[in-house]
Amino acid sequence: MFKNHPKGLLGAALSNMGERFGFYIMMAILSLFLMSKFGLGETQATIIYSIFYALIYLLALAGGFIADRTKKYKGTIFIGLILMAIGYFLIAIPTPTPVPNLPLYLAMTCVGLFVIAFGNGLFKGNLQAVVGQMYDHPEYSKRRDTGFQLFYMFINVGALFAPLFAVGIRNWWVQHNGFLYDSGLPSLCHGFLKGTNTPEAAERLNELAVKVSGSLPADMTTFANSYLDVFNTGFHYAFGIAILAMLISITIFMLNKRKFPNPALKTRSASAEAGTVTMDIKEIKQRFYALFAVFAVVIFFWFSFHQNGVTLTYFARDYTNLSMINIDLGFTTIKGAEIFQFFNPFFVVFLTPIIIGFFGWLRARGKEPSTPRKIAIGMGIATVAFAVMSIGSMGLPTLKEVTAVGGLPDVMRVTPFLLIGTYFILTVAELFISPLGLSFVSKVAPPQHQGIMQGCWLGATAIGNQLLIFGAIFYENIPIWATWSVFVIACLISMFTMLAMVKWLERVAK
Repeated sequence: MFKNHPKGLLGAALSNMGERFGFYIMMAILSLFLMSKFGLGETQATIIYSIFYALIYLLALAGGFIADRTKKYKGTIFIGLILMAIGYFLIAIPTPTPVPNLPLYLAMTCVGLFVIAFGNGLFKGNLQAVVGQMYDHPEYSKRRDTGFQLFYMFINVGALFAPLFAVGIRNWWVQHNGFLYDSGLPSLCHGFLKGTNTPEAAERLNELAVKVSGSLPADMTTFANSYLDVFNTGFHYAFGIAILAMLISITIFMLNKRKFPNPALKTRSASAEAGTVTMDIKEIKQRFYALFAVFAVVIFFWFSFHQNGVTLTYFARDYTNLSMINIDLGFTTIKGAEIFQFFNPFFVVFLTPIIIGFFGWLRARGKEPSTPRKIAIGMGIATVAFAVMSIGSMGLPTLKEVTAVGGLPDVMRVTPFLLIGTYFILTVAELFISPLGLSFVSKVAPPQHQGIMQGCWLGATAIGNQLLIFGAIFYENIPIWATWSVFVIACLISMFTMLAMVKWLERVAK
């Protein structure tokens, strides 16, 4: 698979696996953790989640600037790995729930999240710049798109098992302490302690308390406090497994860093071996214009795609029949709204060879689309995914109606195959956009600005992530089918705008 590709590609991908593992643990459980730990609502949790994920990508600009100025790309990447491990350690430390001091403990969590985000900013864009330089050599330049697709596939191997580990560890701790897992119980416990449950919700709380503990608790306050504490301690331990993944990535990076090129060398000399060509000011400006046009367009895609960590996860918790996906391992069960985050990296790993083969088949016949055209096609595919969600959500009650009755019974919930199918389609779209966008940036960015331009690509993703808050607002206040329709419109805007610029972008990319 890696034949005819640079020797450092596999090492770079494996070095990125730990970051992906932690990234997908956060994507699977962070928003739900914020709600069950601190009693936040969907919109409040999404504000913190969106700022965190925006910072992950926005700080890549700072990481690219630091690496470009210091010319120490590998050192910057290494420091990023260390900081991410420290950040996961900070939020893995169990603290009491319900929290005795909400501002203090929430601030402690946010500090840990910021450390992770800053470490990610130092790491992500600069490693991508290193991979991009591997394909600047004429021997490999024609395989740039395929190389980034392989890189993207292998880093997602790290993401593949992250949600399963997170769910398994959390549920194991819940069972170890004599309870059973239930996705709707934390919010009902918080509602009881705050005195905000409706009579219907109070009755539902009694039913679930009997279900998870075996009998009706004599003191519901004690039960609510105990269940929340156990449930969220399990979450803390789930964050802790990311530390081990980061240590593995650090080890792999140190063993392979000699194989990686140094982008700093490219900016210091016009190396014939590396195929560097001197550019005039006009060409540099054209390249910047093209890159920033693409950055602006993909904001709409990331705004839609990264709903998987918020509104799509809330939909799994509130409207999906989770009893249909329940793996009993004896010592723990793999069950929960978080489990759906497994399917995106699974489909990335499964579909990447197929898509690479398909593009190779087209290339052999001289019909392979350009990278900008592939990105436009990907946005059209994402439109289909949210259209499926919109149609599948027709007739469902609003979130306020669901909350008032304490949650929907399984018979009123939708099949999990609705979300699984949506993630399948979204992953196809992602494979047309994310790795090929990285390839486009590495090809078009002027040599002396590789790090900062990769950071700008991630900065566009940051803006899309910051807009996630609007998804949560829609989810809480309008019909569910209408929420998904908003993302249909966003993806359509992206697709048609990209198509309008394709010929210009193709000229610049040459």
